[in-house]
Amino acid sequence: MMVQWLSLPPAAMRLARLLVMLAICLATFAVGEALAVEPVKIARDDNALDLTTTTEIYVNQGEAFQVSTAAGDDGIRRRIEVRSDSPGHQGDWAVFALANVSEEQLERLIVAPHFRLVGSRLFWPDLGAQRINAITPSEGFALDRVPSPDADVFRITLNPGSVITFVAELSNPELPQIYLWEPDAYKDTVNAFTLYRGIVLGIAGLLAVFLTILFVVKGTSMLPAAAALAWAVLAYICVDFGFVEKLISITASDIRIWRASAEVALASSLVIFLFTYLNLNRWHVHLGYATLAWMLGLAALFGVAIFDPAIASGIARLSFALTGVVGIALIIYLGLNRYDRAVLLVPTWALILVWLFGSWLTVTGQLDNDIIQPALGGGLVLIVLLIGFTVMQHAFAGGAYQQGLFSDLERQSLALTGSGDTVWDWDVARDRIVTIPDVSTRLGLSPGSMHGAARNWLPRLHPDDRDRFRATLDVLLEHRKGRLNHEFRVRAEDGHFHWLKIRARPVLGSNGEVIRCVGTIIDVTEQKNSVDRLLSDAMHDNLTGLPNREVFLDRLQGVLSLATSADSVRPTVLAIDIDRYKQVNDSLGIAAGDNILIAITRRLRRLLRPQDTLARLSGDEFGLILVSERDPAKVADFADAISKAIMVPLNFANREVVLTASIGLVSWVDQQESAVSLLADAELAMYRAKRAGGNRVEPFRPAFRTVSTDRLQLETDLRRAIERKELTLAYQPIVRLSDGELAGFESLMRWDHPKRGTIPPSEFIPIAEMSDLITPLGLFAIERATGDLAEWENQTGDLPIFLSVNLSSAQLISTDLYDDIRALLARTSCDPKRIKLELTESVVMENPEQARLVLEKLRETGLSLALDDFGTGYSSLAYLTRFPFDTIKLDKALVCDPSEKRLVLLRSVIQMARGLDMAVVAEGIETDQDAAELAKLGCDYGQSYLFGPPLSSDAAMRLLKERFPLMKRA
Repeated sequence: MMVQWLSLPPAAMRLARLLVMLAICLATFAVGEALAVEPVKIARDDNALDLTTTTEIYVNQGEAFQVSTAAGDDGIRRRIEVRSDSPGHQGDWAVFALANVSEEQLERLIVAPHFRLVGSRLFWPDLGAQRINAITPSEGFALDRVPSPDADVFRITLNPGSVITFVAELSNPELPQIYLWEPDAYKDTVNAFTLYRGIVLGIAGLLAVFLTILFVVKGTSMLPAAAALAWAVLAYICVDFGFVEKLISITASDIRIWRASAEVALASSLVIFLFTYLNLNRWHVHLGYATLAWMLGLAALFGVAIFDPAIASGIARLSFALTGVVGIALIIYLGLNRYDRAVLLVPTWALILVWLFGSWLTVTGQLDNDIIQPALGGGLVLIVLLIGFTVMQHAFAGGAYQQGLFSDLERQSLALTGSGDTVWDWDVARDRIVTIPDVSTRLGLSPGSMHGAARNWLPRLHPDDRDRFRATLDVLLEHRKGRLNHEFRVRAEDGHFHWLKIRARPVLGSNGEVIRCVGTIIDVTEQKNSVDRLLSDAMHDNLTGLPNREVFLDRLQGVLSLATSADSVRPTVLAIDIDRYKQVNDSLGIAAGDNILIAITRRLRRLLRPQDTLARLSGDEFGLILVSERDPAKVADFADAISKAIMVPLNFANREVVLTASIGLVSWVDQQESAVSLLADAELAMYRAKRAGGNRVEPFRPAFRTVSTDRLQLETDLRRAIERKELTLAYQPIVRLSDGELAGFESLMRWDHPKRGTIPPSEFIPIAEMSDLITPLGLFAIERATGDLAEWENQTGDLPIFLSVNLSSAQLISTDLYDDIRALLARTSCDPKRIKLELTESVVMENPEQARLVLEKLRETGLSLALDDFGTGYSSLAYLTRFPFDTIKLDKALVCDPSEKRLVLLRSVIQMARGLDMAVVAEGIETDQDAAELAKLGCDYGQSYLFGPPLSSDAAMRLLKERFPLMKRA
């Protein structure tokens, strides 16, 4: 090969050498290097963090491993190389990064358990081993290992604001779990499980010893099988809970053999117990042969467990599951053949199946919880406990009762007494009815009132049941055969009716005539009432008694069926929703709201005719099927009458409540229309009326369907835009009116939709407030604004400006707002005094007390607070003293008011603000004359298109460089 290279021309020789060097570099990069990972952020309050999903595993990378570290505060990624300390290392490495976002030094433990049942797999399971040999950080020395028999534990110390990448030298590529624990929390968790494990071990040991003693005392065959299962469960729990390692000294590889052997013993003992308890050899000899072969195969697994524990454990787990399936099939078959042992084993085997299902979810990783593994161990002990009760019943129940202890008459008498039924005896020859015990006392009557002739019962019966009761007795006497099975109502002394059920047979005399009729009588009032109540609840609203949505749709579908064949039927559907009903519940209470709904129901019922239907569709929404009116003008008058009826004031607790309603209506015109679609159209019209301000009647128009679809699509697009960071911020200048100098910016949200173009905030902000998007949208605005401000100062130096950001009501009532803003300020290193949060009066009014507490905490951090849109809404002066605002923003409507009182109002507001030591910002200034006039009145700042339109972040930076050239860094 060298001879051929030397014979090439010089240019070809240089090209070949370059290609060889490039190939070597690429191979080195592919084999020995790893990309940087994203750091996991750690706060002071984080007690436990799962690093499994964020840890990257590299297999067969050799003894030297290179990796790019996570970017630090300076944004620089560095490369480090780690070499293996263990001889014969296979080159398996794990990489993760941690970032301390708190302001204090944090002590943490990195914990990698040796064994986890979760995700260990059914076939060739992972039976545990040492996971991590050593961990090397990107800064400092290798981590110190904390002694632990159950896990690899390393102690780390993270300085404030540090970002450290850790490279772990793995014993094998399997790393089921790696956690970051706060030391005390990890200690408490271990101690908590220690008590539980001790209790479970104690119970399992007692059960094993007790069943063994029981076998010695009572030598039935099922007892040694149950004792073997108990000992196998005890062995499995000792291995699983790490108790074996405390008794004897074993290595990490030996514990895999012990674990596999315990699982094989558990599977074997369950097969032995099932065969012995059900006595399968008695049913068919082939079952004995099959069980023997099964047991020999499981016995061979003990030898396999020494050489390959994973194979032995996988087969044992499969055997355990197969035993559960075969066992339930045998129990069902033998139970149908009335084998009492199979019937008694049903609860235990049901628990075994539940345990198997939970184990399957666990080993396949679908249940991922640290509690599930000890819980399954406790479940095994519970299974053994139920098995112990079952075998004890068989061991000591023999000979307790003997055949013939009771006579047939005594047995029947005991059975009747135990059932709680009343004997009903009608002596036909003497026409006398007797009940034992006396049913009269149950009805509140004097004793013996219901005894006597059968006709004495008729006055007490319900009028609708009297003829049927008399006819039933007459037919029984006439045909002299059959059975009396009759339900009727009897009036008690308090006036209520009780449902009684008689079941009796006639007794014939020597002449073939009925001489007696004897049976039982049962009070079934509670059952009847329950059935009636269930039927009523299934069809009616509990509060108002109106039909519910299902009945409403069923009746509407029936009316539509009539409308297709009868021209006189033209139904109209109205959807009625009470406006601001939630405020009634919030201010007066839920009980008051319920009473108001009942009152509204009564008013609406007075307007209906018999053929119309009123229903309660949901909380404060009613549905109405109007059939009595066909003329559109009369239908409109009817809808107005409903609106006026609801508006009539209600007096409750000495308070007058006035409610309004949003009503949507749709008339049937399309024969293909269904009840569901017709009601949906009416509700669309109702929602349209509610969005228009409520207290109005809105007829349905087909265009409403498109509007609703567009709104849902816009919400979906907005959610995607937040995830993809398609939203931007624009910054409108705020100038100082005294000298026209730039004083700050207000951040304004902008959305450039990929298909619809620019969408104004007035369109997508309400959608975000009605969904769960307003919180991430607000956090995005604050984060982007603080980030841009930090970037401006990085480019230009310290700036004498402030930046205003708007807050929504959803953010203000959030308990995480304070922590989120503090974290943002710390991350961006922004001076809190430069940030001004703006809130409107309506936002503060939604929850004044909560708002005050949150605003005071924000004010303590150094943030400025501005009351936006002052001059609109309520403009209560109490806000200025109750809440820690330091700035008032005058609304455009007040600044540009054409009335003569404008100057008087502006002067009063500005003087009041200056007296309270508050700054004033005027919005919507249209002319230079207005700006000068406001400056003379003492207004501090101005904001409008007169001073400049909203700018992008780059444009704002250029403006700052022009306005403050001396601030630039050298």
